[in-house]
Amino acid sequence: MPWQDNSGKNGPNRGPWGQSPRGGNGDGNRGGRGGGGEPPDLEDLLQASRQRLRRAFPRGRGGRGGAAGGGVPVNKGMLGLVGAGLLGLWIFSGVYQVEANELAVVTTFGEFETVNGPGLHWRIPQPFQNHIKKPVLELQPIQIPAAERRTAGLSEGLMLTGDKNIVDVAFNVQWRIKSSAIAEEGQDMPGVAQFIFNIDGPEALVRMVGEAAMREVVGRNTLDFVQTEGRLQVQQETQALMQASLDEYQSGIQIEEVLLSEAEPPTEEVNEAFRDVQAAEQNQATVIQQARQYTNQKVPEARGQAQRILEEARAYSARVTAEARGQAQRFENIYDEYAKAPDVTRQRMYLETVEDVLGGMDKIIIDEDAGSGVVPYLPLNEVRRAQGDQ
Repeated sequence: MPWQDNSGKNGPNRGPWGQSPRGGNGDGNRGGRGGGGEPPDLEDLLQASRQRLRRAFPRGRGGRGGAAGGGVPVNKGMLGLVGAGLLGLWIFSGVYQVEANELAVVTTFGEFETVNGPGLHWRIPQPFQNHIKKPVLELQPIQIPAAERRTAGLSEGLMLTGDKNIVDVAFNVQWRIKSSAIAEEGQDMPGVAQFIFNIDGPEALVRMVGEAAMREVVGRNTLDFVQTEGRLQVQQETQALMQASLDEYQSGIQIEEVLLSEAEPPTEEVNEAFRDVQAAEQNQATVIQQARQYTNQKVPEARGQAQRILEEARAYSARVTAEARGQAQRFENIYDEYAKAPDVTRQRMYLETVEDVLGGMDKIIIDEDAGSGVVPYLPLNEVRRAQGDQ
């Protein structure tokens, strides 16, 4: 049903916006403009837009946008170059660089494919393959319980020991992603792939596993052991238990270190008592060390003195034995000479004995004929003085 002209004038029917109805002018031009400066038809606007699109993106000489439609012919070689350039850019988009501290996990349609180490690599570009890089040598520290929660006074660090005591424990965990690019025995994927695909929220997982492992280790030991000489053992057992649990989850996380930073009773009075005990144990260790040093100093000296006395005794024994043997040999030699000439030997022995006895003595010789019958006067003091002056 044609639109009716409500203007009251005689003439051709017009549309609701004042345009002539299609085909109403009899000129055979569907997309032409109406006479008298009337607005263009809506279909004329659509047709003009399609013509502009054909001119901007021609399809070739035989298409609708060819020479008959006012389009420009397209060079097929140019299309080939453009296509080759786009293909090259798409292929080049698969090149990626992995840093020295990273591993890259390559996926095919979201499924694990392989792990590549540091260097320049290529994969099939998206949407077929993709890669995810993770730093595997970077240590991630976690404090358990968190510092802000301890400051807030929460009791997350309170643990029950094996002797039914309560200890407030705080420790630090150093962890990283496993750096092996090959799956371990009995597992489907390497550690870095497990870290990406198997877990969500690694810090929360490490915190949960660390707290559970520490509670188990503390529950097997006494309070005094945890606070004093057993701290290193507690750290090692906690690290081993955490690693076993994370491996069971196939989390791809490697625990590098567990450091026990605090292990104190929950009350200040008990803390003071344990501090005194620890100070006494340290003093005991200091005294024991000093005693060992004194022992190490005195024992060698005593052993040296004992060895010196033994050597002197051996030397004295050798000397006395040699002298005795010499005297015995001398006596035998004298006896042999005495047997040959008794008178001469006896006289010689007498003279030698007198010489030995009187040789070092002061002597005054008086002629037996001088002052016979009268005791002579001997000024012994002056004689000795004169000998001393000589």
